[in-house]
Amino acid sequence: MIKKILIANRGEIAVRIVRACAEMGIRSVAIYSDADRHALHVKRADEAYSIGDDPLAGYLNPRKLVNLAVETGCDALHPGYGFLSENAELAEICAERGIKFIGPSAEVIRRMGDKTEARRSMIKAGVPVTPGTEGNVADLAEALREGERIGYPVMLKATSGGGGRGIRRCNSREELEQAYPRVISEATKAFGSAEVFLEKCIVNPKHIEAQILADSFGNTVHLFERDCSIQRRNQKLIEIAPSPQLTPEQRAYIGDLAVRAAKAVGYENAGTVEFLLAEGEVYFMEMNTRVQVEHTITEEITGIDIVREQIRIASGLELSVKQDDIIHRGFALQFRINAEDPKNNFLPSFGKITRYYAPGGPGVRTDTAIYTGYTIPPYYDSMCLKLIVWALTWEEALDRGLRALDDMRVQGVRTTAPYYQEILRNPEFRSAEFNTSFVESHPELTQYSIKRNPSHLAIAIATAIAAHAGL
Repeated sequence: MIKKILIANRGEIAVRIVRACAEMGIRSVAIYSDADRHALHVKRADEAYSIGDDPLAGYLNPRKLVNLAVETGCDALHPGYGFLSENAELAEICAERGIKFIGPSAEVIRRMGDKTEARRSMIKAGVPVTPGTEGNVADLAEALREGERIGYPVMLKATSGGGGRGIRRCNSREELEQAYPRVISEATKAFGSAEVFLEKCIVNPKHIEAQILADSFGNTVHLFERDCSIQRRNQKLIEIAPSPQLTPEQRAYIGDLAVRAAKAVGYENAGTVEFLLAEGEVYFMEMNTRVQVEHTITEEITGIDIVREQIRIASGLELSVKQDDIIHRGFALQFRINAEDPKNNFLPSFGKITRYYAPGGPGVRTDTAIYTGYTIPPYYDSMCLKLIVWALTWEEALDRGLRALDDMRVQGVRTTAPYYQEILRNPEFRSAEFNTSFVESHPELTQYSIKRNPSHLAIAIATAIAAHAGL
């Protein structure tokens, strides 16, 4: 069994891994830049080490991270999500230095990270994919020819892309001409590769993803699906498990496809297979070779600790469950509470958390790294916390979400919480009839009124009285 893990990440996912380690009797090692010196993952881990004053460089240096794991006596490294979590070089260096990488092999990461190679693998395995180019396009001229062949609208995608970056919808030849140099530039900067390909744009689909687990003994299972259709600019906002929009037959079909996809590439550890669903047809989109931000809701409906399973698999153990043992119960929703102002085009709102009150009660979970007095640094993503609610029925889960969002207080910065309350009240959402166009189709949901904080009102009154009295 693994004895000591270096957590090559920060924020709430690092705290999540620290907690799993504590429950399993494993020592945890945190890393931090100067910007993260007072972060919660640093306070909670058994050990913590600085990776330099630059806010990003240390988190993105695979050799430095593996060297630190060796120096601190770790026998494993967990990459979390984001940063280097899908970096094949990190997995390779871990193997070279005798450190267990808690994730799939470098070969699988590289194969699934290349979107065109992933498409080929799925076609060979009999998993349906969206129509598109057979490989990368060589230049704009070829992209334009392929665009005419496939038929507009098309999606221009970075081959090594992910996280909603390096992707543009093009409704016409003119839009493809404009988008091509932008996507090439964005892909080069973000992923170090200028390779792109084209896919048919599936208009207003449902975004469905299936969680899989696979061990080194040939056992592969799915933990049902999540509905990630509520998103803005390809960034997920609210995730739901299971999808309230699927029939039992569709659920079984997508689960089987995910297992088939994982087995086709020799997958090991936790992963997610993402699909688009439109007009009853299911299309493979991509495979994420890491733990997902939204793994929490799958844990809530199945009772399976995904991070614990990741560590067990990397330790050479079999899965603790068989497919027939896995059932889902109730509905869970995850809200990504971001430090953004929805009323101001979701402008980031970094700064000091002057007050934080976590919601509680039955069926409520928070995964976070913030606390009262913590300053959200401007160098990373804007997520403050993940609020997760669970209930036996869809309607009860919605009502519990409204209550929990109202219970929560994050003061000092603006957040997306009140916007999510508007979504939960929306009749279309409540009737479980929505797709990836929901956010852009309902701009009116950002026109909510902001409740005045009583303490802020008291300060304003006191200031006015003092000024009037000449104090």
